[in-house]
Amino acid sequence: MQAVFITGASSGLGEALAQAYAQQGAILGLVGRNLERMQSLRDSLPQAERHKIYVVDVNQHKALQAAADDFIQHVGKVHVVIASAGISVGTLSELGEDLPVFRRVMETNVLATVATFMPFIEHMKSHAQQEPCRLVGIASVAGIRGLPGASAYSASKAAVISYCESLRVELRSSGIKVVTIAPGYIDTPMTQINDYAMPFLLRADKFARRATSSIAAGVSYRVIPWQMGVVAKVLRVLPNFVYDFAFSNAPRKARENKAN
Repeated sequence: MQAVFITGASSGLGEALAQAYAQQGAILGLVGRNLERMQSLRDSLPQAERHKIYVVDVNQHKALQAAADDFIQHVGKVHVVIASAGISVGTLSELGEDLPVFRRVMETNVLATVATFMPFIEHMKSHAQQEPCRLVGIASVAGIRGLPGASAYSASKAAVISYCESLRVELRSSGIKVVTIAPGYIDTPMTQINDYAMPFLLRADKFARRATSSIAAGVSYRVIPWQMGVVAKVLRVLPNFVYDFAFSNAPRKARENKAN
């Protein structure tokens, strides 16, 4: 029986992944900041009583460590850890009031991914040769090339991609597989505020089914949906002058301060 630890579980991709794994019979450790939403999610899952919820901000690393330790004690062996907590907001480098936003995006999307994996690595090494073990980083197609008006988000997701690649190579001999999932546009509260067209928009439950399949297979990197994977491959090879011309007037996510 799989034991799965998921951050960012109170909404969006984390919630969809929790529902998908619960349907597969996994025991879940769910991390989120909203107690009411976490309780509601757990109550909606099959065999709700065996799942654990932790009301923790992933930027509080000691509390996150304590949640990880408690879940390990609860299940004995953890098989999948998914760092799904993340924030996306428009930013502009010329505006001083956006500097704290840059910091919060990087801390939540990058450092919290490291802090999520860290408590589980030595634990997984003890059984990864006998049972499949996965560390899963949720990146984004936005990490492939920098998007205008989303410099903090693009930089953070590019960092997640590179971090997971480094970790994958580090842990290759341990039996632990590091999986990078790069979503395109998925229908979640994060994207529902966008006021521009989102090609190949995918329902969160469909994303979760495809993601759990990729995680089980132990793929190193997967873009979901596949159509955005084709787009990502094209973006990788575009010369800078072509990319700059094509995307300089691309639609931009609203800044946090402006939205408020």
